[in-house]
Amino acid sequence: MTITDIPILSMLRTRLEWAQERQRVLSENVANSDTPKFRPRDLTPPKFDEPAQVTPAAVSSVALSRTENGHIAGMGLSGSAFSTESKGNYDVRPTGNAVSLEDEMMKVAANQMDYQAATALYTRSLNLIKTALGKR
Repeated sequence: MTITDIPILSMLRTRLEWAQERQRVLSENVANSDTPKFRPRDLTPPKFDEPAQVTPAAVSSVALSRTENGHIAGMGLSGSAFSTESKGNYDVRPTGNAVSLEDEMMKVAANQMDYQAATALYTRSLNLIKTALGKR
């Protein structure tokens, strides 16, 4: 049995990857807070009761097409194993933008606390295994 086969470590690693991907999505929301007609996105939390969610499966990639050389290449969720969600309950400014910086900063802070908690649990689990093996 390898260390990657231990369910708690696999779940914590998935949670850490999810928090990292969520941070990227939230930062895109903040970066586009002045972009007209932009709608904020968020990731759906991983469900650990489904075995397929513990080890993320490969996602088929979707590439954005650039119709002119002056267009900036976009960054989509093509490499992400997590799905996004857009909630329809937001205030829209006259420009059509629906990003609330206060809400996004609250989500970023909550995501940071979740990441730190998962990191601490992962570290303590590894230390427990090291202690059991007599390596400490």
